[in-house]
Amino acid sequence: MIRRVVHMEFAPENVDAFLELFHSVSDAIRAVDGCHELTLLQDLDHPGRMTTYSLWEDEAALDSYRDSDLFRSTWARTKMMFIARPSEASYRIVAHLS
Repeated sequence: MIRRVVHMEFAPENVDAFLELFHSVSDAIRAVDGCHELTLLQDLDHPGRMTTYSLWEDEAALDSYRDSDLFRSTWARTKMMFIARPSEASYRIVAHLS
C-alpha cells in the first residue's frame, strides 16, 4: 500500500472554490481502481493550508490515476488557486496500528 500526501496552500479568496472543486471530484477520485481512501485536511490555524491524504493499492494504481484525464483536469484547475508551491510525497506503509 502507498500513502500519498499532498500539501497545498490557497489564497483566502480561493478556499471556497477549492473546497467546491474537491467535493465535486472526490467521488470520482475515490472510485479510481486502486484508491482505498481519500481524505482532505484543513489547517485549523491557517484555513488556506490543505492536505490530501490518500491510500493506494500500489504505485501502479497511483501512477494510473496521475496519468488520467480526471487528474490532469482537476490538477489544472487546482494549481491556478495556489499561493505557494505544493509539496507531495508517497510513502510505503510499514506498519498501521488502529
